[in-house]
Amino acid sequence: MAKNRGAKYGFTSRLLHWILAICMLGMAWLGWWMVGLDYYHAWSTRALELHRSIGMAVLALAAVFLIRKFSSASPALQTELRPWERAAARATHILLMCAMIVIPVSGYLLSTSSGSGFEIFGLWKVPAVAAVSEPVRNLAEAVHYFASYGLLALVAIHAGAALKHQFIDGHGTLNRML
Repeated sequence: MAKNRGAKYGFTSRLLHWILAICMLGMAWLGWWMVGLDYYHAWSTRALELHRSIGMAVLALAAVFLIRKFSSASPALQTELRPWERAAARATHILLMCAMIVIPVSGYLLSTSSGSGFEIFGLWKVPAVAAVSEPVRNLAEAVHYFASYGLLALVAIHAGAALKHQFIDGHGTLNRML
């Protein structure tokens, strides 16, 4: 079931959804843990390298996800939803898609702000497009930080709404993505 059909998402859409969800939640935890490490901690450098590598993988998967999203129409929102719930669902989905791009791009700008690239999983080097000024670096850092925490709030809303519609309203919402 590769294509989205009827009221259910296809296998590819579901797979990308869950991989991205796990990666982005894991990255939020890794970032939170990583910034609390002492510079001399054994994991200080390794955590940053892992965070950068997974971040670039998330960016690549997000690009595939968005291509998929626009090439295979998503199932329509459930008819049982109220107009404000439909608007909230659309807004949440748009913001989640923006976060999938904004967070890794701002992380890339932070990682390459000095003009040097970095390695992904020790396999190849991502080049820096250009060194960025201190104000641009500071903006990228703020965007990365606030978008990451904003993502956690959006995920809570998204998951909470799915659970509410599945178990309280009985709409079978989770069946669409499982």
